[in-house]
Amino acid sequence: MRTNLIFLLLIILTWFSCGNILSDPEDGIDYRSEMRSFVQEISSYAKDQDSDFVVIPQNGHQLLLDGNNIATSYLNAVDGLAQENLFFGYPEDNLPSSATMTNNLISLLNIGKQNGKTILITDYVSTPLRVTRSYSQNKALDFLSFAAPEHDLTVIPSNPQPLPGENSNNITRLSQAKNFLYLLNKSEFSDKDEFISAVENTNYDLLIIDAFYNGNLYTEQEIARLRQKRNGGTRMLISYMSIGEAEEYRYYWQDSWRVGGPEWLFSENPNWAGNYKVEYWNSDWQDIIYGDEDSYLQKIIDSGFDGVYLDIIDGFQFFE
Repeated sequence: MRTNLIFLLLIILTWFSCGNILSDPEDGIDYRSEMRSFVQEISSYAKDQDSDFVVIPQNGHQLLLDGNNIATSYLNAVDGLAQENLFFGYPEDNLPSSATMTNNLISLLNIGKQNGKTILITDYVSTPLRVTRSYSQNKALDFLSFAAPEHDLTVIPSNPQPLPGENSNNITRLSQAKNFLYLLNKSEFSDKDEFISAVENTNYDLLIIDAFYNGNLYTEQEIARLRQKRNGGTRMLISYMSIGEAEEYRYYWQDSWRVGGPEWLFSENPNWAGNYKVEYWNSDWQDIIYGDEDSYLQKIIDSGFDGVYLDIIDGFQFFE
């Protein structure tokens, strides 16, 4: 959810390079290839335990191209593609995104669409007319969409009503979902029970949240409640997981950590205090994300989530 001006300009400026920017960097690291490999390894680790586990990278879809060719192994490793600000939200919430950026992103997302991947769009838009436009424009492309009132993702929107694609089906596969709710920040809720109750009172098919509430994983009973739609159907639960930045409020964070120590902790994100760019190709960082019972991914799997929503995929642009 943290795509800044520099990153989005890079999307536009590098489009015609077909993914070849810095193909031979001075330090010998192919940043795009390293991120592809990281996502593929995450997917393989999870799917070895549950073949139906869902992996959805958010943003950074230049990775779909390796030179002039589709990066087939990467595409095969993911189940969906998520994109922010496709029609609304850049450079500011509720403003239309640039037509050039939108068209370039649609071309990339259609690679996934044509290969059977579900496309999830989060537009940051709040006025009723523009919310309607966001849903209709995405529907025309056969993309699932969510109109978030603001980038902090703190609220369950009251508009539109009825919910587009609302149904009482039991949703067990990503391709069955007709809508989704992206709700990361709990600041508008007084406690966990209020948060869970608010989610229970919705009919969204897919819920994207953090697997932790105030540092603690949800219990089995709480997961069951979150999975229940108000109309009697059940939804899928997807956990947010940042793999391109370390977050100092996570269970894995150590008080002694500083930029440069550990060596893979690169620099603090100036737009998001407490979030640090990481050298995501470093094996020590990757061990935190997946590989054993204490890894981030394993905790999500063990909690009963149906998949992960991978953020800061576009971290390769920072290093380029």
